[in-house]
Amino acid sequence: MPTKTSLCLPEDVRKRLQVLEKEDDGFSDEDRVKEKLKLVQEFLHDDAQDQLSSLKEKMKSSEISVEGYLSKVKALLVRELSQSTNGEGVNGQSGKTNGLATNGSHKGEEDAEVTMDTQEEAAPLKSPPAAKGKNGRKSKSDSDSKKSPASARVTRNSGKQPTIMSMFSKVQKRKSDEVNGEDSIAQNGQKEQNGQSEQNGEKEEEEEDGTESREEKRLKVDSDESVPEKATSEVKNTPVTAAKTPPPKCPDCRQYLDDSDLKFFQGDPDTALDEPEMLTDERLSLFDSNEDGFESYEDLPQHKITNFSVYDKKGHLCPFDAGLIEKNVELYFSCVVKPIYDDNPCLDGGVPAKKLGPINAWWITGFDGGEKALIGFTTAFADYILMQPSEEYSSIFALMQEKIYMSKIVVEFLQKNPDVSYEDLLNKIETTVPPAGLNFNRFTEDTLLRHAQFVVEQVESYDEAGDQDEQPIIVTPCMRDLIKLAGVTLGKRRAARRQAIRHPTKIEKDLKGPTKATTTKLVYTIFDTFFSDQIDQIDKDGGIKRQRCGVCEVCQSSDCGKCIACKDMIKFGGSGRSKQACRQRRCPNLAVKEAEDDENIEEEDIIVEIKKSSKKVPIAKKKKQASVKLSWVGEVVETEGKRRYYKKVKVNEELLEVGDCVSVSSEDPTTALYLARITSMWEDGSGKMFHAHWFLRGTATVLGESSDPLELMLVDDCEDMQLNYVESKVNVMYKAPTDNWAMEGGMDDEIKVIEDDGKSFFYQFWYEPECARFETPPAFVPLDDSKHKHCMSCARTNEKEEQETPRVSEPLGSQDHDSKAVYALALFKGAQYRVGDSVYLPPDAFNFSVKATSPVKKSHRKEDVDEDLYPEYYRKSSDYIKGSNLDAPKPFRIGRIKEIFCHRRSNGKPDMSEVKLRIYKLYRPENTHKGVKASYHTDINQLYWSEEEGTVGMAEVLGRCQVEYAEDLNESVQDFSSGGPDRFYFLEAYNAKTKGFEDPPNHARSAVQKGKGKGKGKGKGKGKSSAPQEDVQEPQVPKVPKYRTLDVFSGCGGLSEGFHQADISETLWAIEMWEPAAQAFRLNNPGTTVFTEDCNVLLKLVMSGEKTNSLGQKLPQKGDVEMLCGGPPCQGFSGMNRFNSRTYSKFKNSLVVSYLSYCDYYRPKFFLLENVRNFVSFKSSMVLKLTLRCLVRMGYQCTFGVLQAGQYGVAQTRRRAIILAAAPGEKLPRYPEPLHVFAPRACSLNVVVDEKKYFSNVTRGNGGIYRTITVRDAMSDLPEIRNGHASLEISYNGEPQSWFQRQIRGTQYQPILRDHICKDMSALVEGRMRHIPLAPGSDWRDLPNLEVRLKDGTLTKKLRYTHPDKKNGRSSTGALRGVCTCSGGTPCDPADRQFGTLIPWCLPHTGNRHNHWAGLYGRLEWDGFFSTTVTNPEPMGKQGRVLHPEQHRVVSVRECARSQGFPDTYRFFGNILDKHRQVGNAVPPPLSRAIGLEIKKCILERIKEEGVQAENVKQEKMEVID
Repeated sequence: MPTKTSLCLPEDVRKRLQVLEKEDDGFSDEDRVKEKLKLVQEFLHDDAQDQLSSLKEKMKSSEISVEGYLSKVKALLVRELSQSTNGEGVNGQSGKTNGLATNGSHKGEEDAEVTMDTQEEAAPLKSPPAAKGKNGRKSKSDSDSKKSPASARVTRNSGKQPTIMSMFSKVQKRKSDEVNGEDSIAQNGQKEQNGQSEQNGEKEEEEEDGTESREEKRLKVDSDESVPEKATSEVKNTPVTAAKTPPPKCPDCRQYLDDSDLKFFQGDPDTALDEPEMLTDERLSLFDSNEDGFESYEDLPQHKITNFSVYDKKGHLCPFDAGLIEKNVELYFSCVVKPIYDDNPCLDGGVPAKKLGPINAWWITGFDGGEKALIGFTTAFADYILMQPSEEYSSIFALMQEKIYMSKIVVEFLQKNPDVSYEDLLNKIETTVPPAGLNFNRFTEDTLLRHAQFVVEQVESYDEAGDQDEQPIIVTPCMRDLIKLAGVTLGKRRAARRQAIRHPTKIEKDLKGPTKATTTKLVYTIFDTFFSDQIDQIDKDGGIKRQRCGVCEVCQSSDCGKCIACKDMIKFGGSGRSKQACRQRRCPNLAVKEAEDDENIEEEDIIVEIKKSSKKVPIAKKKKQASVKLSWVGEVVETEGKRRYYKKVKVNEELLEVGDCVSVSSEDPTTALYLARITSMWEDGSGKMFHAHWFLRGTATVLGESSDPLELMLVDDCEDMQLNYVESKVNVMYKAPTDNWAMEGGMDDEIKVIEDDGKSFFYQFWYEPECARFETPPAFVPLDDSKHKHCMSCARTNEKEEQETPRVSEPLGSQDHDSKAVYALALFKGAQYRVGDSVYLPPDAFNFSVKATSPVKKSHRKEDVDEDLYPEYYRKSSDYIKGSNLDAPKPFRIGRIKEIFCHRRSNGKPDMSEVKLRIYKLYRPENTHKGVKASYHTDINQLYWSEEEGTVGMAEVLGRCQVEYAEDLNESVQDFSSGGPDRFYFLEAYNAKTKGFEDPPNHARSAVQKGKGKGKGKGKGKGKSSAPQEDVQEPQVPKVPKYRTLDVFSGCGGLSEGFHQADISETLWAIEMWEPAAQAFRLNNPGTTVFTEDCNVLLKLVMSGEKTNSLGQKLPQKGDVEMLCGGPPCQGFSGMNRFNSRTYSKFKNSLVVSYLSYCDYYRPKFFLLENVRNFVSFKSSMVLKLTLRCLVRMGYQCTFGVLQAGQYGVAQTRRRAIILAAAPGEKLPRYPEPLHVFAPRACSLNVVVDEKKYFSNVTRGNGGIYRTITVRDAMSDLPEIRNGHASLEISYNGEPQSWFQRQIRGTQYQPILRDHICKDMSALVEGRMRHIPLAPGSDWRDLPNLEVRLKDGTLTKKLRYTHPDKKNGRSSTGALRGVCTCSGGTPCDPADRQFGTLIPWCLPHTGNRHNHWAGLYGRLEWDGFFSTTVTNPEPMGKQGRVLHPEQHRVVSVRECARSQGFPDTYRFFGNILDKHRQVGNAVPPPLSRAIGLEIKKCILERIKEEGVQAENVKQEKMEVID
């Protein structure tokens, strides 16, 4: 047998083993064996590997115990390792390291695991006496004015540092003895040397993490060449071909040895000097070279270096900021050294030097008066400030400068704009021009993601230095998205002593944001009272208990159980006395998690098709009987059957009358008294009874704890009960609005309505609990014969029940049959239906003879994918495609009534309980044999007559519509259609048998019964033929006046545009702080006064009596504003889950509060607040409650709801919270019924507040009268353009193809298409877009792993898969799937990051945690819809589906505007990003138009009612005269 070769162990592994040999390293015997095994497992001989495997099997099958296993493994390791050492020292040298005195200051792992407390006290470590003059070393800033006081430094382990003179005899470099020992990185520019913290007045806060660095070191020497057994064994049932091993890495610098970018140092010039020799060169020396001079010099000498290159022991040029120095990898540098005062980076006057180092620390100080940061190295001998890199090193150094500059941009931008999105940050980065003198010319998203870890660490360090009360930047929406996308590890720096940039010039706070909120007294009092009560409550409860995030403060991972801080936890057997988990203030993990929780409010995916109106059963009240004396007072007023009605009763000597209010006790003593009005009293067999019409306490409404405790609401809830339940009489007054209500705005400052004497209450509104609607109580006049027992609740409930039951009248005896009775009229839900009327029916009410070709739901997954070429395709496991319309329901069926009838019972009488309709079925274009394609080119309201008939139940009818034969109209089809929704027309009949189109039969036309010349069709959609009385009245539809409107936070004007289209408002004033949006508003509304200033300033001016602002613009005065609309931004308090005193003050000063004050001051007739869907959920819905509370206290009728813009005619999903309010005397609008069907996943619109679910008032659920609008409808007619297209005006190059396109282009002929421009994406992003397939559902997971030449001439790299993936196993070809150590469950290694690849490295890195980043780099689907249109389309942004369905570019401004429903004639202002932002922030005009039409209905109703009242008064006067 040949002799066994000795183990070939890398040097790092040997050194690590040597450390493990020490007894005092804090490891147990078991830990030590496991650690050794991890280190050497892959270097063991085959037979040893086999022995290990069999031992492991035996342990698993319990043949040997764990202890037995460990002792055998230990013996095996001793045997193997004794062969490898062969008597050498581990280093091949004696105990001294590189000829230097060994840095004996560190004993193995011991001080790495010193607890926080001891470190903070800076307890001296055991170390040899310090060298003279080094002990009290001042911080850099004290000795060198050029550096910022807060410079930061990353160091190697530093121990005893000999002086330069003492080193001069041995020209050898210092090297740390413990190459794999713990990092010792001093924070904020301090070095810890000779076991003492430097004293520059700051307390050193150090945390060390033994486990993490051990882990990292193990990974470092792994060189990833083999896959740990465990990972391979987990992948089952995959046909594994030869397992693919990743290419080898350099054990020092961790770069791939086969990487074309790996550069070698080219060598030093012959004249180059060694470090000690160079330092005494007269060109640099500031003093004579005598030892005293050096010794008396308190600090290390400082010099500048230029033309430098940094390399490892093998000569590989490598970055010095990638964590190598911290891991004690020896890095050296060659350069030309210049004196500290020389700012010229040229080589003249410098001393060439070779192999300086190893580098013990690198550090950054503030930007030198502006753009550039000063970066420096520290070696054993000197500090060096970097100037210009060598040519070969410049590309590596550029990245370093780039990330430092990048973090400066990010911190400054977020500090001034905390509420921006990730896309906004990208916009900032992409439009920032790098300063001259840096070796890069533009920033891209790739740059940001490449440096994300560093940038986030700078943000963390900035936050740590910040004020306790400032919201940390780390929780801003933008940072949270970056952390998720780039897979950043939070708190990493603290585990390794943070190295931070400190800007010498403290970043100035941006004072341009909104000022302190200007509020009316009423609004201020409501908020202030409520908040101070809440804060008192918190104080009383001893404050909100500080939570812990369960992440150990030292190691920043969830209870690792290994580091000292974790070991001291009680659950790991410790005392529990030392710091164990990071507290909320300091913990970025917890802050980010809380902010996420507040935004990701879980909702159900799919709602019921149509909300069935079920009779609401009030929750039974558990009442308590009182022992009372009862006696009737007065005579019986009425007798009905056994009931004898009375007017008065005495309860315990207290006189009660019908109409009085009483309290009733609850069985539960903690429940407040129930309150009711007595509407009648009687005596019968059950005893003395009364009918109680219950009040609802304000606190039991959606207002919850924000309600006035004395306010009650009228509700439809009543019951009969015995009089002995009555506790006592109470006073309930109706608070009616005053006659001068509208002019009292801003004056009312008394929050109390009545004094609390325990017996007095008040009410203003009737409340609908299902929809949370507060409305003026309906006026009721009891009929004379029922005055003794009139209950408004009973009356309303009976009326509702009657409406819900279909009824018939006007029998047509002439058409009767034996089997059925025929009628001329049916009544259902308050509407009348006659023969010849058209109705909506559910999609399943009837079928057509033609089986329509419905889109087949086929799987988009390809089975035979080359996994080596498409390594991420396996992530596409689901068939669900974001933005797909496959699940969208069908629109309502439409039929025309031919006959109204009831079947006869056996006794010959008609069965009135089931009213039936015989109908003609009307085809939509997509129902014909032509299928969906036919609907694309036809009008959305075009139908085909058919002779097919069907029978349906009247109860199925969903509403009425108007269907006309186009030839009978006395106006154009366009004019007829634009008269409102519910208007359809047909030109032809469809014959299903012949699959042909023909002229409609005469009876189809005659049913319309509208003679020519009567001007019919111009009416209002409800007018139906056969009723002559309707014909007479219809032309008298009153004209609705346009309301004078103020649009606050108007943006470019989407909200106003929709109201203008609905013809209900003229926007006379708009307020918009952002100049480009204000200019856009002016362009589209030339008659509007647009104020480009802070709304708080304007309100202050008006409230103080000013008539104009500083620019001379006229301010609207009290009484001028009839409608107020706007969407106040909610930033500042939207990202935090619960209110605390800081977020209270933010909310009290928020724009929501300012906006409510506008409403209180101006008291408009209608008020609309639009906001993001989560507005209703912020702060456990407290923001919503307080908003409604203010409106209720002002006297407004109000309600809230969530609407989906896609249901009102745009090709995007966009859910928005809408609060509506109407002044006393007006009608409170209902939310518009959906017009278009839409994907059910996007239509979950109910809202849960305090565990109660609220619905909007829509009755049709997710149904709609029209089909959904698709991406094809929205933009298929726009000409093809390329990435970066910038021509502001081009020709359409063709006619509109769809109904939507005809509408959006407008009736005036416009040959010019504006703003069809798209962002110019970087070469790499464009390359990626080019490789995304055109199939529906394509995104980044379809990218090939290729080297591709980009348009800027650079070549992309292939993404390397170098780690086992615990979750996903290996590919079918046996390839690894992980791109970072974290895929195997260990902490991330910064050396694993890859850039310039076609598949973005960050997406597979964090994909397992984020639903595989489905949709990023996603293409829109022609038959689908847009994701919510964002302010800046970015393929890796929040809505990544921004690629054109067929072209290799992101969507253009005009395409986004179309997705929002803006007409093509609508103008935007500014550069391309300004325009995108204007579009993305707008309310879609079709949505506001639908709301506007509902407001219009309310105004019409009021005008009609007033007309009727006026008529009645006139009539009475006439009678009096007669």
